[in-house]
Amino acid sequence: MYSAIKYAFLLLVVLIPCIGAAQTDDKAVIDRIVATIGGEVILLSEIEEQFSYAKQQQGATLPADFKCVSLQNIIMQKLLVNQAKLDSVELKDEEVETQLDVRIERLLSYFNQDQKALEEYYGQSIDQIKEQNRTDLKNQILAQKMQGTITEKASITPNEVQRFFSEIPKDSLPYFNAEVEIREVVLKPKVNSIEREKARQRIDELRTRIVGGEDFATLAKKYSEDSGSGAQGGDLGFQKRGALVSEFEAMAYKLEPKQVSPLVETVFGFHIIELLERRGNLIHCRHILIKPEITQADLDLTKFKLDSVRNQILDSTLTFSEAIKKVGDKNQQSFSNDGRVSNPKSGNTYFEVADLDTDIYFAIEGLKVNEISKPFEFRAPDGTLYYRIVQLVSRSKPHKADLRQDYNKIQQAALDQKRSDIMETWALQRLRATYLGIHSSYSECPNLQQMITIQK
Repeated sequence: MYSAIKYAFLLLVVLIPCIGAAQTDDKAVIDRIVATIGGEVILLSEIEEQFSYAKQQQGATLPADFKCVSLQNIIMQKLLVNQAKLDSVELKDEEVETQLDVRIERLLSYFNQDQKALEEYYGQSIDQIKEQNRTDLKNQILAQKMQGTITEKASITPNEVQRFFSEIPKDSLPYFNAEVEIREVVLKPKVNSIEREKARQRIDELRTRIVGGEDFATLAKKYSEDSGSGAQGGDLGFQKRGALVSEFEAMAYKLEPKQVSPLVETVFGFHIIELLERRGNLIHCRHILIKPEITQADLDLTKFKLDSVRNQILDSTLTFSEAIKKVGDKNQQSFSNDGRVSNPKSGNTYFEVADLDTDIYFAIEGLKVNEISKPFEFRAPDGTLYYRIVQLVSRSKPHKADLRQDYNKIQQAALDQKRSDIMETWALQRLRATYLGIHSSYSECPNLQQMITIQK
């Protein structure tokens, strides 16, 4: 039963394709119901979409039983959805809309923010893509919420971690690559007063032209220095509270539809904002951004200041933690984590050397633990230039998993295992109490027949 139920939950997120990620090439397939679980139905098209997506990603390497496993995975998702509806799990329309916008933005990034190219590729408008995927996304979110509810009280003790590790066969212990942990102090160059005033005058002129009747979107495409939204006429799509920087958001929520804001200054520069639509707590607006120019003198001054901070740390007149609070950029993730940089892939603060940004890799090459790099520049994803110094906190050599050295990783693996066990127990109980019907075309799938046997 472990393979039939637990494996499905391990695949639950992995096999659900992203919005618009896959389209079935076989137009001749006639859709039909292939399974029913509780009040939820599963269509043949859902299996074919996953098959098409996986084939795109992995080519001809798919296992022979892929469609059996895929249907099993969808059944388990729909079992969660069915229970979420029975338990009246709350899901607001805004949550679904926000996730749709996020995924559309991700798709647009693959097309260099070219909406026309995206729509031509999929043969649908943005609104049509959203509508086609809204129900599937709603079910995904409901399943995730239900799964979170079932496992929310799961915790792990040190004794359980030790027992989990001891039960792993010695010849099956994972091998970890070399890893490093780093801290940083990030300093953003400060714009001088002359360049700041130039930028303010430029955006003030644009606002005057808009108020005078010129088209906001046309001017945004031509002049906005927000590389993401500029090509879309400044359109930011629907955003919820907390998604935008505070100064921008405070102004945007004060506006009435079609109203253009006065100038707004944020860490990114100067903005003018037009509110297009409001839906409850969601706002749809567009903006034009003008960034003050950072001169070479500004950059040199920033580098000099950060080098001075580094020397104070080396002279023990300032600690690294004190330096972060004294001069560090408060908008960096690391600022509130005592300078420790989080790895977006793992969620912890350890990086395999191959995952480091190139500039950090060369900055710490040759450093000993606790030593600090010289200041170096880097660019954020939005193009903003910063300087930073980096401290090498730890460096491990390639090794087999070790409880003392890799406790946090092993603890997380043990917790994941416990959550999976909880989900397996829950699924077995619910399957016994929930109607499950599977089309005869899947009668040769042992894993599915095992699920049906549970109900007998």
